[in-house]
Amino acid sequence: MEPTAAARPTRGEVLELTVDALAFGGAGVARRDGYVVFVADGVPGDRVRAEVLKAKRAYAEARAIEIVEPSPDRIEPRAAHPGAPWQVLPYERQLSVKQDQVEDALRRIGRLEDFELETILPAVEPWRYRNKLEYSFGTDASGRLVCGFHTPGRWEEIVEVTDCLLASEAGNAARERVVEWCRDQGLSAYDRRTRGGLLRNLVVRESRRGADGELQVRLVTAPGELDRSGLAAAAQPIGGLLWTRTDSVAETTQDGETELLAGSDRLEEEIGGMRMRISSSAFFQTNTEMAERLYRLAIDYAQPSGTDRLYDLYCGIGTIGLLMAPRAAEVWGLELVEEAIADAIANARLNEVDNARFFAGDVRLALRELVARAGRPDILVVDPPRSGLSQKVVRRIIEAAPRRIVYVSCNPTTLAPNAAQLVEAGYALRKVRPVDMFPQTPHIECVALLERGGGG
Repeated sequence: MEPTAAARPTRGEVLELTVDALAFGGAGVARRDGYVVFVADGVPGDRVRAEVLKAKRAYAEARAIEIVEPSPDRIEPRAAHPGAPWQVLPYERQLSVKQDQVEDALRRIGRLEDFELETILPAVEPWRYRNKLEYSFGTDASGRLVCGFHTPGRWEEIVEVTDCLLASEAGNAARERVVEWCRDQGLSAYDRRTRGGLLRNLVVRESRRGADGELQVRLVTAPGELDRSGLAAAAQPIGGLLWTRTDSVAETTQDGETELLAGSDRLEEEIGGMRMRISSSAFFQTNTEMAERLYRLAIDYAQPSGTDRLYDLYCGIGTIGLLMAPRAAEVWGLELVEEAIADAIANARLNEVDNARFFAGDVRLALRELVARAGRPDILVVDPPRSGLSQKVVRRIIEAAPRRIVYVSCNPTTLAPNAAQLVEAGYALRKVRPVDMFPQTPHIECVALLERGGGG
């Protein structure tokens, strides 16, 4: 049904709506006379009063301010946690929605057919599964320093957490020790509007299997002075303490200059029987237990043999390539972040893997050069960022002409058009399996297998 002009609301208007479904990204979907309203904090079956935040010609964005009649599926949340918006849905329902959303993206966005959609792989642990959390500093109404997460839609507000249910007890305790020290020192939160204050973020990273659950803490501040020796003593026991100073206006923990204050600047983790050392800025899957299952699935799809040349694109610290190396003739990894490549090379040595080579470079520009140097790949594994692959990278992959492509995706809506481009070039999408890396959230990971021509 086409929406009527009268159906379009105005910003600030409060609507009473029934949520029918969940959109990719987690918002509830409701309709008023055919006009679509995406409702944050609404789940299918809810009758809500929602305040309109944005209104466009085809749809509006709103936030539920009152649950008039809760959905039969709705359950009580375990914690006030903006990072766990789906905790109001039973876990089995979360899995069902994610499975459906992957299929919808592939069929509706990619217009793909004739593939096998395997049943979603559930998480090992639905809570306390994250090995890395990035917290933000702020100030409450009384002027007290707090540390937690930004309120969705209200960037200036911070929801304080004292027990983050996505983090381990040890990780929570380390955060609280550092925050208490910051309060004792009289340090203030950075204000992006005035550029005043010092404290920006606190990053707590944990080794789930290596070095007895060792922790790494990184304090991110604006440029300024800090009693570093006092912080090191207050933060213990931890394996490493780092201080990053940045004058970036953006809310990011990646920029700036980082100094090691105590311990080691790398964490050691074990995955798939291999030891991995991870630098503070390098990417590593934030759910260690499910990363192992994700990579096991990627290996199963890749089916490397002792004669295969394997490319690992966006290889990070080399985890996927190194796990596949014992089954392949040779592995070549490519990654833009130089520090991650240094980790990958060190990890190859650490695990005595001598048939893997890693290089720093932009995949768009370096893939053609890698093919000229190493030869065409038999198998290509790609694990891109949420934005997926650019058309240029897809063209370079098609030029490289691997027999088999394993695409590890953290965003089905970018996997779908990328897979469609590869299918148009002569590949067949064989199968896809969603993997629930992030329970209580709308985020979806999946692995796809594409084969050239008839495969084999």
